[in-house]
Amino acid sequence: MPLRTVGVIEIPDGEGSAFDHGAFDPKTRRVFIAHTARDCVEVIDHDTQKHTATLPGFPGAAGAVADDGEVLVTNRGSASLAWLDAVTFKTKAVFQTGARPNGAAIVSRTSLGIVACIGDDRETPTLQSFALNIRKQVAIDLPGRPRWCVTDASAERLFLCIREPSMVLVARLPDLSPVAQWKLPSNGAHGLDIDHSRGRLYAACDDGTLVEIDSGCGEITNVWPIAGPPDVTFFNPSSGLVHVAIGEPGLVETIDPRTGRGMRTVTGVGAHTTALVAPDRLYVISPAHGGILVLSDT
Repeated sequence: MPLRTVGVIEIPDGEGSAFDHGAFDPKTRRVFIAHTARDCVEVIDHDTQKHTATLPGFPGAAGAVADDGEVLVTNRGSASLAWLDAVTFKTKAVFQTGARPNGAAIVSRTSLGIVACIGDDRETPTLQSFALNIRKQVAIDLPGRPRWCVTDASAERLFLCIREPSMVLVARLPDLSPVAQWKLPSNGAHGLDIDHSRGRLYAACDDGTLVEIDSGCGEITNVWPIAGPPDVTFFNPSSGLVHVAIGEPGLVETIDPRTGRGMRTVTGVGAHTTALVAPDRLYVISPAHGGILVLSDT
């Protein structure tokens, strides 16, 4: 049975536009969405189910992550990482990064920001960490193009998808010292999330598979087929389901890793990004809907 449609939240100038990652901040109960085509960040109030603000000044906004009232936004158009206050919407600092910053992670309790940069003709791909309060930076070169990243529950290790060679790279935090490179049996590692309670990573890959990985040792514990090349991937700790957004043909693939059972929910063409709000809401950023298609996985 597909996910249940709850409603649509309109975003100004959202119809036919281009969006990227979104993130829910539990402290403010707001969702922050990178509106790439408009160089801005859109803000949704989860409790009222309304669009509340458009924040300008984020060139080529690509990734958004949030934690305890802090938000980080990667700006591909200016090779920078913006640090926002989720309460006031004020930009606290902007850090220069490598070319085309993409995936990001934030650990507010240690004021740590991490960004993976794709690079360009002049720069190789890099992974960078920022001590936000003291502006200390560490960087390492990457073996290939980075995609999305997550941390473990203790924020001691970072897991990063690399497209080619397809792998999950593991680095220690905060110094980014290398731990491991876990090669995947599927091509084009892309979307990534983690089940902290079971110690499992879920990497959605471009060849149309979802790979389950033991986050302790890198063992491949399962592989499931999905409908096409994926983007954003979320694990819902409340329902135990994994949701993978697939922009073409426009659907969310949902898999229950406990049983292997899957289902597909039609969304809209180009709806390749989502934001999860536990226990039961999945926000699908859909240009065809002019904003957000709100789904429930209960």
